[in-house]
Amino acid sequence: MLTLEQFKAARTTLQGVIRPTNLIYSPVLSRNTRNQVYLKPENMQVTGAYKIRGAYYKISTLTQEEKERGLITASAGNHAQGLAYAAQAAGVSATIVMPTSTPLVKVNNTKDYGAQVILHGEVFDEAAEKAAQLAEEQGLTYVHPFNDLGVATGQGTIAYEIFQDLPDVDVILVPIGGGGLAAGVSTLAKLLNPNVTVIGVEPEGAASMKASLEAGHVVTLPTANTIADGVAVKTPGDLVFPYVQASVDQIITIPDSELVDAFLDIMERHKMVVENAGLLSVAALKHLDIEGKNVVSILSGGNMDVITMASLVQHGLINRGRIFTFSVLLPDRPGELMRVSGLLARHNGNIIKLEHNQFVNINRQSGVELKVTLEAFGHDHKEEIMRALADSGYHAQEIMTADFYI
Repeated sequence: MLTLEQFKAARTTLQGVIRPTNLIYSPVLSRNTRNQVYLKPENMQVTGAYKIRGAYYKISTLTQEEKERGLITASAGNHAQGLAYAAQAAGVSATIVMPTSTPLVKVNNTKDYGAQVILHGEVFDEAAEKAAQLAEEQGLTYVHPFNDLGVATGQGTIAYEIFQDLPDVDVILVPIGGGGLAAGVSTLAKLLNPNVTVIGVEPEGAASMKASLEAGHVVTLPTANTIADGVAVKTPGDLVFPYVQASVDQIITIPDSELVDAFLDIMERHKMVVENAGLLSVAALKHLDIEGKNVVSILSGGNMDVITMASLVQHGLINRGRIFTFSVLLPDRPGELMRVSGLLARHNGNIIKLEHNQFVNINRQSGVELKVTLEAFGHDHKEEIMRALADSGYHAQEIMTADFYI
């Protein structure tokens, strides 16, 4: 069972191992939600995520014989790095099975910690099946990334630190994938203060815990489709499920589009890189029907490759009207391109990319196509520019997918 004594033991074991991740007050998120919002930046943790807590503590509880057999696990990335780091510190070999879709940065970091990496399956569940098979065939000790009470105990130590920094915390928002983090944090939080509210947050495309809670037992989703790869789990853990059932007060689900906006908020306002799974607790803030409360959002990890970052920035700017593309047909005569560019300049539209195609029509006299990608200040500014084009006689049409390079 998850007991206060076990949480205390885990906290002692992790002293000097994990990095302090003190709460960060967010003025902008507080103002936008009318609460006092604090961020728990586990993205700044050793290995870039909270997973080091559970992996290190779990290994400390294994027998010498279990360690000598070698360790194996399956992971979408963060548990892989946590286990590889902890295994290296303990002088134990580790094999990690990761989905083929795992971001490259997580794969390379895991290898850098000395683990053997096997890529298998499209999602975590398929990688987990392969890891269980290898554990059976090779006699390895399987360390589950979330469906293990020892691992959940280590993850739960986050609650100690939250209460240490903010004793009168009212609400804790915690991302949920398989349920280990939520089980540990919610159980310890309720032991420390039964009146605290713990809210789990899942992506809409992989809300397996919400479906399980509604059914009253663990269920398996047919698919797990989300950009939050760290929580793309079709089946939550059956061992941790009762603890989530008992101590998590509510589940909020988030569409992927809101994670894109949350990424820009955290990067621009707090200068931090947080992966999509860790952004769930930020995106959930605007879904809270409360005011004047002390709210903590756990940022569970920050391991994100630069290609994913580039994509999130581009889509985020498009969503906010700060980048957009339009096309317009111009008369095929000298000076028309200069006329349009002058109009854009007068309205402070900054041209990122321009394509002038004389051959869009067989009869060039009927018009040439101009396609322009612009930087704007937001949706209001974008609409101002489009109105100015219309007022000047140009029938411009916005193209929904902007095309530019970071």
